Amino acid sequence: MLAIARRSTILEILREQQSVNVTQLAAALGVATETIRRDLKELEASGQLIRTHGGAYITDGVLNDINVSARSVIRKQEKKEIARKCAQLINTGDSIFLDASTTDWCVAQALLEKNITVVTNSLKVADILSASASVKLILAGGNYAPRTMSFYGEQTVEDLSRYYADKAFISCRTVHMEFGATDSNEGEALARRTMLRRSHSTYLAVDHSKLDGISFLNVCPLEDLTGIICDRPLSPVWQNHLKSIGVACW
Repeated sequence: MLAIARRSTILEILREQQSVNVTQLAAALGVATETIRRDLKELEASGQLIRTHGGAYITDGVLNDINVSARSVIRKQEKKEIARKCAQLINTGDSIFLDASTTDWCVAQALLEKNITVVTNSLKVADILSASASVKLILAGGNYAPRTMSFYGEQTVEDLSRYYADKAFISCRTVHMEFGATDSNEGEALARRTMLRRSHSTYLAVDHSKLDGISFLNVCPLEDLTGIICDRPLSPVWQNHLKSIGVACW
């Protein structure tokens, strides 16, 4: 297969699956993994995808819901910085909600020594915090989604609604000044809305790449948040906007 045809096929697979794995692509197309890596490098250079360690993904389209295995290796250092900032806002004795985002996987890692109560719908967050002797862990059940390693649905909302928390730390796919926090996964969006409604203070934890985008489902308007936690300082435009609506930023 010629390179141009092979790269076209890779893009077709990406449009269908949103993320791809180098090894799987090599097997499917009958070429070496190094050939696939060169293809992905060329496609990234032309702005058609974003490479990750071991694969690639695309973010085009408001309905695009990227697989958790791909999301878990995207912007890991940025997520660790966000987690550090989140941990500074959590005090001994706090009760908090954590959602099923890969950002909150990193937040959970930063909380292992905290004496707190955590309510989550994320199996991965629960797995991380199960190693802690000081965290009281409550897992909301329901329908299990392997794609996000989380629980969703009516039972999940009912379980989450049993609790009131001091603080909620949620993420989302995109955040926009006018349209607020938006997402592409209906089950996760519903769980996040529930967490926000049941919390005294509400924080949106997002890396800078999620700013100024719009996805399919509303999570919340910015005015509903206590603050936004990002890996780097927000632009003056964003800072001024948040200040005008009474939302803090870190």
